[in-house]
Amino acid sequence: MDAMENPYPWPEELRQKWLQELNSVHVNRYPDADATVLKERLRTVMTVPDHISIMLGNGSDELIQIIALALARSDRTYLAPEPGFVMYRLISQTVNAGYCGVQLNQDDFSLERDAMLSAIDELQPALIFIAYPNNPTGNLFDREIVLDVIKQAPGLVVIDEAYHAFAGASFMEYLDDFENLLIMRTLSKSGLAGLRLGYLLGKSAWLNELEKIRLPYNINSLSQKSAEFILSHFEVLGGQATDICRNRKVLFRQLAEIDGIKVWPSAANFILFRTLELDANRIFTELKTRGVLIKNLYGSHALLQNCLRVTVGTEKENTVFIDTLRQVMQSYH
Repeated sequence: MDAMENPYPWPEELRQKWLQELNSVHVNRYPDADATVLKERLRTVMTVPDHISIMLGNGSDELIQIIALALARSDRTYLAPEPGFVMYRLISQTVNAGYCGVQLNQDDFSLERDAMLSAIDELQPALIFIAYPNNPTGNLFDREIVLDVIKQAPGLVVIDEAYHAFAGASFMEYLDDFENLLIMRTLSKSGLAGLRLGYLLGKSAWLNELEKIRLPYNINSLSQKSAEFILSHFEVLGGQATDICRNRKVLFRQLAEIDGIKVWPSAANFILFRTLELDANRIFTELKTRGVLIKNLYGSHALLQNCLRVTVGTEKENTVFIDTLRQVMQSYH
């Protein structure tokens, strides 16, 4: 329960139909370099306007790398709120760009408007990443503050909507309003983590240039065919997302009822919580020893002291996690 995966497999009947579809793939041939059919299916299912371009990546990580490479110069700075998705910083450093993390508010991990706008004024960043909802905190930032950031940014702003399936909120409607806005999403959290398929939305003026950096054939034939297939049955993944959101509500309540734990509301498929009196490293190790693996965030950022993150699982998985956590917490009292 550490990697924000959808815990539900496909129904067996659907899985058999998928395997039949894969029989039609000629793996001795290169894939469609433009993934034309897959893009059109994405456009239909995700209701992407016809004038908005789509670029595909081998997961969101590749898209982040492509964007970072396209704008990279040693005298340029990239910026993102922190704590946030670690790949923004790592990839920025990899392409030799400067990087600045702007600290979120300590109590609720909200976006600090003045701090963001001051950093933009001072650093004039060429690129800003904003995760919506944020990872690892799970919250949706104030929409008006995000819009202020986009308006004031001198460079490109990428809204990372990796957890869109669980949030019910998006900035896609603003793509026509801002020349410097891109929307990034992935199908990994919806149940296709093994396929590694991310997609980027924006105006062709940007995506045509980014396509020059994308490696050819980055989305293989089996991934294309698999994604085309499940997008034709997307109501299954939608139903699973609904189940995850329902389980999230129950799991949040159960965590909040445990003495010695502070838990934050989430719009994603994971929940962040803090052990108030006990060392999170010990709790993490005890859970792992007892067969439950979650994410230990203690030490990754100053605001995440004694913080742990658990992926929302099936009802059974959540019950095992909660029961085990209670046992571990009680063993130290």
